[in-house]
Amino acid sequence: MPALTTYRTPVQEGWVDYNGHLRDAYYLLIFSYATDALMERIGLDADSRGQSGHSLFTLEAHINYLHEVKLGTEVWVQTQIVGFDKKRLHVYHSLHRVGFDEALAASEQMLLHVDLAGPKSAPFGERSVALLQGLREAQRDLPPAEFVGRVMRLPG
Repeated sequence: MPALTTYRTPVQEGWVDYNGHLRDAYYLLIFSYATDALMERIGLDADSRGQSGHSLFTLEAHINYLHEVKLGTEVWVQTQIVGFDKKRLHVYHSLHRVGFDEALAASEQMLLHVDLAGPKSAPFGERSVALLQGLREAQRDLPPAEFVGRVMRLPG
């Protein structure tokens, strides 16, 4: 399976800064929309969330800004399942554009499955587990996500 494309958009005028580059916050917005699309793929779409009262919350997100992105550029997000357990999902999103082989940005995220009635953490349902297992298996031949597990610090 090629990498899963979860979101596609042109960079909009209100998203760029005084340098003509995509603003920091909008990278996260784009990755957030990719997470929403992934939720639909694993049985956590709006109807399912309404019926089950379960959703995903983001526990942690890291973004690596790797290359400039300018106004009007058509970008897309590729999503890789890094791992999951009974309540958590570890994903890797990378941002891409036509004609450029490297990722423009990357985001590693840890998501938590939540029962909204609490709110409190809750195990994934059987359907979501089966869909996640299917995605993970389909992605088993993808190269490892490049910007996973990095620690931010000054040398020395």
